[in-house]
Amino acid sequence: MTEVELIAVFVAAILAGAVNALAGGGTLITFPVLLAVGVPVVVANVTNTVALCPGYLGGALAQFKDLSGEARRLHVFGITGALGGVAGGILLLNTGEETFRVLVPHLILFAAGLLAIEGPVHRWHELRAAQGGTQQINGVWNVFPVFLASIYGGYFGGGLSVIVPQCLRLYRTNRSHGLTL
Repeated sequence: MTEVELIAVFVAAILAGAVNALAGGGTLITFPVLLAVGVPVVVANVTNTVALCPGYLGGALAQFKDLSGEARRLHVFGITGALGGVAGGILLLNTGEETFRVLVPHLILFAAGLLAIEGPVHRWHELRAAQGGTQQINGVWNVFPVFLASIYGGYFGGGLSVIVPQCLRLYRTNRSHGLTL
């Protein structure tokens, strides 16, 4: 890598960190820059995802006091997340470079679409929870989205910071209405 490319990656990392601190989605800056400097698409994906891990850890630690008394759910979500992440990683390892390159725009569009529909879906779910309409499926509504988000994150880290908050919001809505896992 040339000095200019290293500077570009450094600047992208700083900008992405700032974007992630404000709203999430910094991978939409770093991932394309890694590709532009010649990093192969799967390697760029893995590099990008691993680089985000400290931010996710920091986010989890920031939410720590909100999770007190939630040991059972944390164990269930931890196992669910680990299984989904491993499944996503296995999918990535078994996807060819060219297939992955074709899927990336669709995965980014998927994450952007989730962000676009998040408000109406959250309001619908909150209304159903308030009316008692989710009590029969609440365990699935807590665990299944975490599993799907973990598969996505194990496969492609881009946009994960948009998807994870949706799972957290769903969980908090269920918890605020007394729904249990």
